[in-house]
Order: sequence, then structure tokens, then C-alpha cells
Amino acid sequence: MAEAVADAPQLGSPLTRAAVARLVALLLPATLLAGAFGSEYFGHLNPCEMCWWQRYAHLAALVPAMLAFTAPAGSRRSRLLVLLASLGIAVSGAIGVYHAGVELKIFEGFTTCTRTGAATLQDIINAPLVRCDQVQWSFLGISMAGWNAILSLGGAALIALLTARGSRR
Repeated sequence: MAEAVADAPQLGSPLTRAAVARLVALLLPATLLAGAFGSEYFGHLNPCEMCWWQRYAHLAALVPAMLAFTAPAGSRRSRLLVLLASLGIAVSGAIGVYHAGVELKIFEGFTTCTRTGAATLQDIINAPLVRCDQVQWSFLGISMAGWNAILSLGGAALIALLTARGSRR
């Protein structure tokens, strides 16, 4: 208990590298998932199969990221959980690289076209056809899969760097 209080930053004091890494490990997948689900429910963009794979990796990353907050930020346990979350984030980014490559016709996709949101046969028939090799939305010429790759791999690298530097202290 005293260790947790000693690790807590004081009002006005800067966060430690380990604390920043822990925050990034939690907020990055949560924010990217919010964007993905927001684009689906508010933007009416239906996810393809590879989009779901990227979401699953981020969902998996959230579990160790949340568990990292059960120990002091600089503790071995918290750092290990943060690195595990970083691995999940990196997996989502790697899937994003592959997905963006499929969209750009660099790679041949190995998934079939998918239909989402189907519960009954009529739903299956009426569900929109979502292709993994077609870009539904892009910003600055980069698709959602591309943005996920950039943000996830960059974030995972940042988390690893902050955690590695924090452990040398």
C-alpha cells in the first residue's frame, strides 16, 4: 500500500515514463476501438473480416492494460502487463499493414467477402457485402486500416521505448 502511494505522482509533478507507458497502453486501443465502432454505428461503415481481426487484437490489449493499473506503474508486474498490451497493439498494427496492402492490391487477401450484422437468413440475404480489398473511407489518402497500422505500430514502439527506459532506473 505504501509502495502504491509512493509511486503515485504528486500534484504538479511530472508523470514517470512507466506511468505514461501505462496510460498510452490503455488509451490507444480504447481510442482506436471507439473510432472503429463509432465509424460503424455513426458513420454506417460496415467492418470486413480483417477489420474485426484488428479490433480483436485491441480488445485483447485492453485486458493487460487495465490490469497494469492494479500495481504501481514502475513495478515489474505493471511493466510486464504494459508490454503485453503493447504486443496486442502491435499485432493489430501488423494486421492493419496486411489489410492496407490488400486494399492497395500489394497482397492477395486470403479472406472471402463477408457479410456482417446477420442473425437470420433474411438478415444474411439483406446484409451489406463488405470486401476486405476495398477502401470504404480514407483520410489524406490513407485508409482506416492504414491509420490503424501507423497509430498502433507507432504506439507500440513508444510504449516499448518508455517501458525499456523506465526499467533502467
